[in-house]
Amino acid sequence: MIKDLITKNIPKKFQDTLFVRYFGLTKVPLIFFVSPSVVRLDDQQCIVKIPLNRRTKNHLDSMYFGVLATGADLAGGLVAMKEISESKKKVALSFKDFHADFLKRAEGDVHFVCTQIPEIKKFVAEVIASGERMNFPVTIEAIVPSIEADPVARFTLTLSLKLKK
Repeated sequence: MIKDLITKNIPKKFQDTLFVRYFGLTKVPLIFFVSPSVVRLDDQQCIVKIPLNRRTKNHLDSMYFGVLATGADLAGGLVAMKEISESKKKVALSFKDFHADFLKRAEGDVHFVCTQIPEIKKFVAEVIASGERMNFPVTIEAIVPSIEADPVARFTLTLSLKLKK
């Protein structure tokens, strides 16, 4: 009843932001602390925004690299989290490894963009069907759209999933 009320009356991007913040509040407090927002989550892209503010800045007034890693983690894992949630199956989600190329200083709000949505959805379905641990590389680009369209960082994270028994 309450879920139906929320689904009908709150726009999807706000529902997705509430999902991310609730997950942060209950499971990974650092995520909640950096105040992420879901800008877009559909069949083409997942875009998560983290604001540049007192909590997320380093001593050079650009985004701290740990916050950049948090944003990449969210953009790379959110699609899988939503698919797992919708499947009603218990699947362990983690990242096996992490590679980052920091190209420029992130001197504004950062958007973390993942465009592998169909591949991630297919990967989750394969893991559920097989029951085996599987790995999948996810690429995320970080951009500061208020300054320029070129990436400030590129990340590759290996998403590792396993169906819990």
